[in-house]
Amino acid sequence: MINKRTLVGLMAAAALLGTTSISFAADKPYIAIVCKGFQAEFWQAVKAGAEQAAKKFNVDMTFEAPATEGSVDQQIDLLSTELAKHPAALGIAAIDSKAVIPALQKFQDAKIPVIGFDSGVDSDIPVTTASTDNLASTALAADKLADLIGGAGEVAVISFDQTSQTGIQRRDGFLNEIKAKYPNIQVVDVEYINGGDPNVADDMTKTMLLGHPNLKAIFATNEPTAIGAGLAKKETNSKVVVVGYDSGAPQIADIKDGTLAGSITQNPVGIGYDVVKAAVDIINGKSVDKHIDTGFYWYDKTNIDDPKIKANLYQ
Repeated sequence: MINKRTLVGLMAAAALLGTTSISFAADKPYIAIVCKGFQAEFWQAVKAGAEQAAKKFNVDMTFEAPATEGSVDQQIDLLSTELAKHPAALGIAAIDSKAVIPALQKFQDAKIPVIGFDSGVDSDIPVTTASTDNLASTALAADKLADLIGGAGEVAVISFDQTSQTGIQRRDGFLNEIKAKYPNIQVVDVEYINGGDPNVADDMTKTMLLGHPNLKAIFATNEPTAIGAGLAKKETNSKVVVVGYDSGAPQIADIKDGTLAGSITQNPVGIGYDVVKAAVDIINGKSVDKHIDTGFYWYDKTNIDDPKIKANLYQ
């Protein structure tokens, strides 16, 4: 079992590895990418995909992020830094889908194309956005959770934020599916950790379990919330059903030992690759679709070793 101290150490190590620092060649386009953070293995996988595409298409790239996924102001500062470098294109996974708009407007004014990824922006500034269909994927998570608890009982949601399009859509996709199809399931609590710290989700889950003794299931909407919910379940010996989202190494271990009943996995390497590919296409005057759907899968004990699933796990 991964304890809190080990987990924090792993996250810190990932953060140190996250930022790409390179020198730029004068004859290569420079693409700046700013994501939400490096606390989750998901972002390391996105970065790996972006690096693959940068090598294939012969472009220079930086991949930057604030210290935590709740650091909106720091992300906006990073955008200002990148704007001063005048890249050929910008890739952005917005922490706050509204707060980032003034900064992105400056890129548009400078005729620098903006490509969204993972989390969209409440604006038409991005030429395209490469992301998972969050509404469809969390509707599937709701269906799986409902089946696991026999279509009845109290459930709760732990989300990572309520400011990004990703956070909002994952919450709403789940809640809307439960409301539409499962009248005997009651959603009794929705909470937000507002960042990427699994320890916050751990404590929040314990509070949920105390406040709702009849709670049958929890949906955790990303990697840190799923890891934290799993920690709490083990630490309290709870029988609550936990369904997650994403597929970092701690989640995979929790699926295998039964702590998590199942999870949605994205295609983070594909997301990173598609961001850079879209940027290159736009730089070269090619048209791109307004949304690039990068796909998702449900996985649990029964199919975690399926080659199609293993190819999309983040570890």
